[in-house]
Amino acid sequence: MFNQESKNPMHPTQENTKSREEDNQPMRFANATLGKHRHVCAFFHGAEEEYRVLLPFVKEGLARGEKAFHIVDPKLRDEHLQRLSSGGVDVASVEKNGQFELHHWHEVYLRDGHFDRDRMLACMQDVLEQSQRDGFPLARVMGHAEWASGDWPGVDDFLEYECRLNDIIPQYKDAVICLYNLTKCGGNLIIDVIRTHPMILIGGIVQENPFFVPPDEFLRELRERRSPRTKATA
Repeated sequence: MFNQESKNPMHPTQENTKSREEDNQPMRFANATLGKHRHVCAFFHGAEEEYRVLLPFVKEGLARGEKAFHIVDPKLRDEHLQRLSSGGVDVASVEKNGQFELHHWHEVYLRDGHFDRDRMLACMQDVLEQSQRDGFPLARVMGHAEWASGDWPGVDDFLEYECRLNDIIPQYKDAVICLYNLTKCGGNLIIDVIRTHPMILIGGIVQENPFFVPPDEFLRELRERRSPRTKATA
């Protein structure tokens, strides 16, 4: 998946070895309870708004013994830890017992300096599978993806990755929250990201996304977009 050599093997605690039957507990996110659709795009205008929404979600999961897997901008790693700590999370404890993992973009999305769609899909599935193997009742994955507005090698495959996640996430009851700071993302990316998520959070409100496009239809559209470029360079 990615380099975890510096991490201790996860040893499930008494709390997180409870039966996964407990994953039927309501999962609150902002104003809503997440149902069968747990692939969410969450848009924020800044850190204050973001952590006002995310902290209760993170703390609820940790209190239940669930897995927390976060991916952040490497420049904001320390701030993220500070925000969690000041919000009441015992970061050292949940890191030590393997309940909380924090990674930055270059450890997950951009390993070896480029984005690999298939590698990343396998990574996300492995995170969810590993959570089960380690005895956690559920996983709550949160990943910042503002890097996708840049010109990283492989970035053209990012929307297909977001789309194909909709084939993986419904196999589990875990939540995958894709985070976007609106001040750091281009409008075209935001529009397409919205269309690849069945749930959306904007303005602090979660709702079923009326602009969601089924994966097969969106992938067909992506192929059609790329076709003129392919012909032009032939």
